[in-house]
Amino acid sequence: MKAMILAAGYGKRLRPVTDHIPKPLITVGAKPLLVHHLEKLAYAGIKEVVINLGHLGSKIPEALGNGSSWDLSIEYSDEGPEPLETGGGMAKALPLLGAETFMVVNGDVWCDLDFSSIPKSLEPNDQAMLFLVKQPEWRTKGDFELYENRVKESDAPALLYSGIALYHPSILDGAKIEKFSIVPRLKHAITQDRVAGRLIHGEWDDVGTPERLAALREIHGE
Repeated sequence: MKAMILAAGYGKRLRPVTDHIPKPLITVGAKPLLVHHLEKLAYAGIKEVVINLGHLGSKIPEALGNGSSWDLSIEYSDEGPEPLETGGGMAKALPLLGAETFMVVNGDVWCDLDFSSIPKSLEPNDQAMLFLVKQPEWRTKGDFELYENRVKESDAPALLYSGIALYHPSILDGAKIEKFSIVPRLKHAITQDRVAGRLIHGEWDDVGTPERLAALREIHGE
């Protein structure tokens, strides 16, 4: 199985830090977030990684190279100065990801999930598997619910998408390489009962604001 790390966003809420560095290269515990992900992927036996590039994108391959430092092979999907969002970024990267189920990780999340625990494939009819966390205090509403390991929508969802998922390429059937979110396609798959889910425990955070970044760095001694 291959993995894709989403790293093309602007990180506007973290300005002015992200005026000079892509958000996934921000350090926690003296390592860039991207490096934490690469180490976990390598430990899980995933050897081929695709990273999409957008805002200040050239700084990422400068920092990571071809992945050999982690015994990985990294390929880059350059989206240019205007990031294509989740769906467009995945669609553009599909030629690099291949025809099998692939893993997606948001480059700006922090977690202690052991990636080795993530399945390497989906059930035959499924198009995705989302990893969910309990709604944190800083969010006023969750994203989804989980019933018998199936992702569902509800009027008052209590679980948050963690930024970690498995996708089958079929969820992008007919997609053009243009700016779009994967969410509408994902919600359509949910209505068809084609999205599995797992609740993950342990440490997780979305490094989205200066306050949350500072709190995370304090915990991890930086």
